[in-house]
Amino acid sequence: MPTTETFRIPKHRRHVSVARRLVDAALTDWGVVEQLGDVVILLASELITNAVLHCRVSYAQVLVTLTLDGPDLTLEVSDPDRDRLPRLHNSVPDDEGGRGLALVTALADAWGCRQEPYAKCVWARFTVPEAARAHAPTAS
Repeated sequence: MPTTETFRIPKHRRHVSVARRLVDAALTDWGVVEQLGDVVILLASELITNAVLHCRVSYAQVLVTLTLDGPDLTLEVSDPDRDRLPRLHNSVPDDEGGRGLALVTALADAWGCRQEPYAKCVWARFTVPEAARAHAPTAS
């Protein structure tokens, strides 16, 4: 049975660090640490920052969901700007931003996005090594 951690943050840059700490705490509780934990935290920060910066809905909240299901760890970041889907684009060296999805593409096993009735969700999936799964919580 999957284990899930879900939380919301206000759509403001100052809350990205709070979300990063919450993701880190969940991963640590599940035993997903070291390199994979660092990658998931980095990509969570990128996806949450994208949601915060690009969502055009005033006073919105960003929903973050982590799900550990056997070897699969899924990170989902949702915001209510359902019609503004992310696109991967080529950045030039002088660009100050625009590399977040390139990082997600390079570091996640898979990623994508979907439109929901009142939101969009950008997700990334990772494979958790067997050693880390031994520390994962069991559903009761």
